[in-house]
Amino acid sequence: MSQKLETKTTTELLSTVYAPNEMLVDGLIPQGICILAGPQKVGKSFLALDISISVASGQPVLGRETAQGECLYLALEDTYRRLQGRLLKMDVEASDTLHFALASDKIGGGLESQIEDFSTEHPNLRLVVIDVFQLARKNAKASYSAEYSELAGLRDLANNLGICIMLVMHMRKSRDRDPLNNIYGGGGFVASADALLLLTEERRGSGSGTLMCTGREIESIEIAVRFDKEAMRWCAIGATDENSNGENKTLAAVYIYIRKKKHFEGSATELIEELKSVTSDVFYPNRITRDLLEQGHQLVYYGILFAVKRNHQGRIIILHYIKDDNKDEATVTRALLAR
Repeated sequence: MSQKLETKTTTELLSTVYAPNEMLVDGLIPQGICILAGPQKVGKSFLALDISISVASGQPVLGRETAQGECLYLALEDTYRRLQGRLLKMDVEASDTLHFALASDKIGGGLESQIEDFSTEHPNLRLVVIDVFQLARKNAKASYSAEYSELAGLRDLANNLGICIMLVMHMRKSRDRDPLNNIYGGGGFVASADALLLLTEERRGSGSGTLMCTGREIESIEIAVRFDKEAMRWCAIGATDENSNGENKTLAAVYIYIRKKKHFEGSATELIEELKSVTSDVFYPNRITRDLLEQGHQLVYYGILFAVKRNHQGRIIILHYIKDDNKDEATVTRALLAR
């Protein structure tokens, strides 16, 4: 005997307050199923890892705020040695909120239970990344209905747990004018997703490209991105991250500090501790390193030399004040904030 339909009237809908679908990354990644797709070797894993690192630490990514929480990264085609190498290249701070696994059960064959069990052990879980999705599939049937049904359990699980499950997928080479049609599969995956992020390069190896974003819960936008080989991260061109008003608090704080100190040589974490003597602004190691790498050349106009070197402990920041004229500190600080 079939169940009776449960219905709501327009009056009930319009008089009910529903909690909004929480965004993991502001305007880009909502709760539910998110597909991150791109051609092979374009750098999808670096972007997925950067998103995971940023969510686990509560730091901005691609110039957007994140909802801090624990992350589970299923690196199904990696080794721990390779993961360690990536993390070292990205100069990541050690954290107990980002977890990795190299193997898992298949979708529909135990993976859902594994994620649910992990969530029980880690109640603050916010993000699960499956990289790559193809290796977690139990049945590789390429039909719309089969693909849609395949993700139904994962989508229900994500909504029940209040998390995002990100599926890293490949894109086929095609001249189709709609890039969504280039995602491997029969269209069922695209229809199932709450958000889709498509990463493409202008030309292979150029490090410049576009992140196309669309879905049920987000506005359709295209973000110009470039790959920062020093930070080993995709960066949104023109993004201001935590300084949404365009102010560069990093350069201003560094100027005030180094004019008094004259010389600094140490890690980003050590520099942040020193900056506490001149400002109450909060800085993060990855963010301050990125700011200096991208815009530190501007400091030379104010008599500060900036360089980066590496030793056995990691990346070392060097700042040296070479000019001690009578420039008004407040005037220079305002100029740097506006840059």
